[in-house]
Amino acid sequence: MIENALRELDGRDVTVHGAGRTDAGVHAMGQVASFSLERDMTPDVIVRSLNSKLPDEIRILSADAVPAEFHARFNATSKTYRYRIWHAAVLNPFERAYAWHIFGPLDISGMAEAAGLVEGRHDFAAFQTVGGTSSTTERVISTSRLTADETGLVTYEIAGNGFLRHMVRAIVGTLVEVGRGRQRPAWMSDVIASRDRALAGKTAPAHGLFLVRVDYGDVEFTSHVA
Repeated sequence: MIENALRELDGRDVTVHGAGRTDAGVHAMGQVASFSLERDMTPDVIVRSLNSKLPDEIRILSADAVPAEFHARFNATSKTYRYRIWHAAVLNPFERAYAWHIFGPLDISGMAEAAGLVEGRHDFAAFQTVGGTSSTTERVISTSRLTADETGLVTYEIAGNGFLRHMVRAIVGTLVEVGRGRQRPAWMSDVIASRDRALAGKTAPAHGLFLVRVDYGDVEFTSHVA
């Protein structure tokens, strides 16, 4: 859709490079894409023009001018994802498309302890979808934390230098196994060490997952539109 809108703006086919793919049903609050235009347009004009042509469910929040060699995917140094669980007997109907509804007891402190064991440099083969094509399954996770509030919303946030296909959703499914008392928190380390997808929890539903932000280290943006 964005490429179609850019074709109208630039009068030619424009290739858009996204920071990464999201599975069907996954949401993105901070997706980043790069492209090159022949027409001279300021970032604020690009934002307004694209939003006037895109469907309501897609919004361009900001635009920046970057060096010609910048690539939204290959220059990314870190990505942050957030998974939302609605832990209550009744699901808030306004959350039905944005959270995994789980009722019954959940050991939140145990889940939080298990989440902490994900941090660091590990081989995450146990959380990759069977048939994944990544050349290496080692990743560095800088943040892995789980919190809950009084409304029943459980939030898991994870940041790292890269993610395997369905990796975050598989980690969440594994955390829920701990939360339901089927496994102890230390089991998370056992699963990681096993490199065996069959030992981890099930893949959590896609609709609870959000791509929150993409970071680019020392890349300097020459302009910004909020």
